[in-house]
Amino acid sequence: MTAPTHRRNPWLMLAVFFGLVSVVALIGGLAATSAPDAYTRYTMPSWAPPADLFSPVWTVLYAVLAVAGWTYWRTDGENQGFAAYGIGLLFNLMWISLFFAGGSTRVACVDIILLDLTVVITIGLFYRRSRVAALLLLPYLAWLLYTTALNVAIIALNDTP
Repeated sequence: MTAPTHRRNPWLMLAVFFGLVSVVALIGGLAATSAPDAYTRYTMPSWAPPADLFSPVWTVLYAVLAVAGWTYWRTDGENQGFAAYGIGLLFNLMWISLFFAGGSTRVACVDIILLDLTVVITIGLFYRRSRVAALLLLPYLAWLLYTTALNVAIIALNDTP
């Protein structure tokens, strides 16, 4: 039997959440090594951000994502919330790989829509235990929705697979 959350070291668990999210960021970063080339290869909508904005934005979002997961954990969060959180991390990783390394903008679009839905579900599940944890995910959701719109625009403006 595991100890209740309040008996485990919260700082160690914060490090675990940062480690988990860092692994996703690292693998995603490796998959996105071709991102500058891919980004310039496509015709972009006028509202597309500069390519050098993505790295700092994702760095902040990954940090907030780790804190949100940890905040939820501190409430003795339910398994459903953790499952949705983990599935969201997998969809995030898959989108980076599909879009940049795989060059498949259409399949990546399906993936990011599933990611959007997963994050909405995660926010709902987190909200039941911790409003703070749920609210911390809102900037992530906002960026994902913007990225989804950008993915759709790239498909519309380019002859992509």
